[in-house]
Amino acid sequence: MIPTAITATPHPLDEMRALIHTAQADPCVDAFHRLWYATKTTWGMTRWRGLPTMKCPFDLHMYHELLIQIQPRLVIETGTAWAGSACYFADTLAMIGQGGRVLTIDVTRRTPTADHPGLIRLIGSSVDPAILDSVAWHVQQTQGPILVSLDSDHSATHVAAELRAYAPYVTPGSYLVVEDTNIAGHPVPGGEADGGPAKAVDAFLATHPEFVPDLLCERLLLTMMPQGWLRRIDHTESARVIP
Repeated sequence: MIPTAITATPHPLDEMRALIHTAQADPCVDAFHRLWYATKTTWGMTRWRGLPTMKCPFDLHMYHELLIQIQPRLVIETGTAWAGSACYFADTLAMIGQGGRVLTIDVTRRTPTADHPGLIRLIGSSVDPAILDSVAWHVQQTQGPILVSLDSDHSATHVAAELRAYAPYVTPGSYLVVEDTNIAGHPVPGGEADGGPAKAVDAFLATHPEFVPDLLCERLLLTMMPQGWLRRIDHTESARVIP
């Protein structure tokens, strides 16, 4: 007997993404985001080990979930600042217990700051050839997943250069996180003339189909990285991972 019709069963993740997309369209979400960001005592006073992280706690929680899920052997972070987030990553990797390390890069070493047994510091521009040579060496020594977080200069030009340099190091199934895609009107003001990280991400995604924004990482609604949680697709995965 030949069936007259086939009804596709909705996938739970597809349904979840649809719910997130609907919730994000609520104008209250953008209004709260702009208020929350402009206050600055919110993200500006977030601490880890007493050090500024300059991140949304929701995003820190999402990083924690990704690190537990992926168990990277190397996290590459551009933009160390006071090393609050670098220590947060290193503490999480230490808790996992697989010997993961954090390689963090900045043009200067700010104070106060902290060192960590799982933390490697490089001082210089994230796109300087000498720094990139050092990063490549550490990548070559790594056996296992690699996650990248880009959080240094937020101009579109610089982020585009970082994407070209660091995206190849992200292992399939892991993430390339582009921070502060919320600036330049997405939805908070600042950097509109340049376009900010979001502009660089849009151009990058247009030519790199192996990376897709993972809407599930935005399910807490308030994120400083809208469309910036980029998952590198494993060729063995179903197309359902695409939001």
